[in-house]
Amino acid sequence: MVSLQDSHSSSNHFPPHTRNFYSPSSTKIHRQTGRSMRTIRSNIYHDDQSRNSFTTERSSFVSENLTDSVIDMRLGELALRTHSSAAKSASSDEEFLQLSQAFSDFSACSSDISGELQRLATLPSPENEPTSEAEPEVPEEPCQGFLQRENFSTEIIESISPEDLLPTVKICVDGLQSPSIAIKQSAAAKLRLLAKNRADNRALIGESGAVPALIPLLRCSDPWTQEHAVTALLNLSLHESNKAIITNAGAIKSLVYVLKTGTETSKQNAACALLSLALIEENKSSIGACGAIPPLVSLLISGSTRGKKDALTTLYKLCSIKPNKERAVSAGAVKPLVALVAEQGTGLAEKAMVVLSSLAGVEEGKEAIVEEGGLAALVEAIEDGSVKGKEFAVLTLLQLCTESVRNRGLLVREGGIPPLVALSQTGTLRAKHKAETLLGYLREPRQEASSSAL
Repeated sequence: MVSLQDSHSSSNHFPPHTRNFYSPSSTKIHRQTGRSMRTIRSNIYHDDQSRNSFTTERSSFVSENLTDSVIDMRLGELALRTHSSAAKSASSDEEFLQLSQAFSDFSACSSDISGELQRLATLPSPENEPTSEAEPEVPEEPCQGFLQRENFSTEIIESISPEDLLPTVKICVDGLQSPSIAIKQSAAAKLRLLAKNRADNRALIGESGAVPALIPLLRCSDPWTQEHAVTALLNLSLHESNKAIITNAGAIKSLVYVLKTGTETSKQNAACALLSLALIEENKSSIGACGAIPPLVSLLISGSTRGKKDALTTLYKLCSIKPNKERAVSAGAVKPLVALVAEQGTGLAEKAMVVLSSLAGVEEGKEAIVEEGGLAALVEAIEDGSVKGKEFAVLTLLQLCTESVRNRGLLVREGGIPPLVALSQTGTLRAKHKAETLLGYLREPRQEASSSAL
């Protein structure tokens, strides 16, 4: 999946006018001889009441001074305090951070975050797609925030308790409601990162009021702000209690909007956010009724390999109910699914057959699969597909032929008997059983025809 650096490097893609948001001049700080920038910042933002909260006076202008240096300084202080009090567990902390970094190498803030959605979708796990690009060097400047210093910030986040992060989360939530696009963008990016790996952070952010503030950004005209917002909501949705918060706040329609209008990465993450919400059974009908299926089919047709996988997984989950099966067939899902069955080595063929098998559960789906050449594609999958692919192919063919003498005859004309015989002898136990059952059905029309000829 596309990481934060992969999707777009903020140093290369953000408009020039947003740079002022990150510059030291935004806080009107002037360097004096003999005084470090760290000392100056500490004096300006020092909290002499409590190291765990900000004063009321500071919160009144915090959204206007949401500079990356303020939050990095805060996180840095918390990390130093945490490390000094937890020196005894340094080795275990290091192992945990290495594990977190392993996840980050695959997907920094993505629709396959920590592999959780692959597990929840109950589909065959796709092979990891390494997206290793050299990370841009970070210049030595006093104000560098989460966007430019993601690795550093990630390590800090892993070492700080949610309670200590609460003031930082509050700053970000306030920033989401700022009139400045630059501040909204940065605040959404920070929440995206904070919710990246840790379940306790997701719970904290969900309870902080961030969700209702993130949803309007899904319709933001700035593509990067929209991308940060949808990915933050995706990450938050992985926490079970946040699913209800997100749906009750009216996010589904806005996620569908992103699915139609967003960047490639935004569309992928919107699809996976809807997948995450669809794990609650009653949400499946709402997501389908809000128009999610046609844009998912569009992503299936024109998306990247990653986008197609996300669309397939989400369609599979949504199409477990009959109304969504009918919507998918009406949206033209069958034709691209049949085309994907022939694609080998991408991890798409097996998933496409699973979705086809689901759509074969309604009469319109069966008719569409046959009309789009699905019988021939499935026979080829039995001949040349993977072990799992052969299982899914024979299962779908069995669905198509069980109650249709016409489809049995078409399958015979497509040369289906020899590969089915071979599968009944050499396939997995499940595949053998399905192949033998299907071969029994294929003999019936012949027996009927022979009897009528006598």
